[in-house]
Amino acid sequence: MNSNSFEKKGGFLSALFSSELILLFFIFCFSIFLFVTTFYFDEVPPILVRGIQPATFPKILLGLIFSLNLLLVYFYFSRPKKDYEKQSRIFYKTVGIFIIFPLIALKVDLILALMLSSIAITYFWGEKNLLLNLFLSIVFPILVFLLFEGVLGLRFPPGILTNLYYN
Repeated sequence: MNSNSFEKKGGFLSALFSSELILLFFIFCFSIFLFVTTFYFDEVPPILVRGIQPATFPKILLGLIFSLNLLLVYFYFSRPKKDYEKQSRIFYKTVGIFIIFPLIALKVDLILALMLSSIAITYFWGEKNLLLNLFLSIVFPILVFLLFEGVLGLRFPPGILTNLYYN
């Protein structure tokens, strides 16, 4: 472990019971609980399966959340602590985007909401290269759409851009 990793917090015990680590532990427990509940999903008969079984996607998603959480725990103990005062405005802007996202997705279009939120998040997090920002905000939602539509066989809800594709 990095020797200055716990300097500002006051040692290993205070780092072990910090609010960040407690939150990560809660995410672990919640992910494990939800993963166990996926074992009780009903199986669809093979003749009715349109892509994947109902429990497959939640298991994949929870596995990804669990893996990313492990990565956050590793970074928590291996890197020196940052000053979070500067980052608070970025945090609140990101939370605002996550609050506005479902409103746009439900009322206008899910793909458009993905595009707008990804361009706003990359800009707020410091990416000032407009060309790269536009590329990420257009390519990422299209790849998500193609993954769900083409690979998993799931239809997106109707909206401005999805209606153009489906009609």
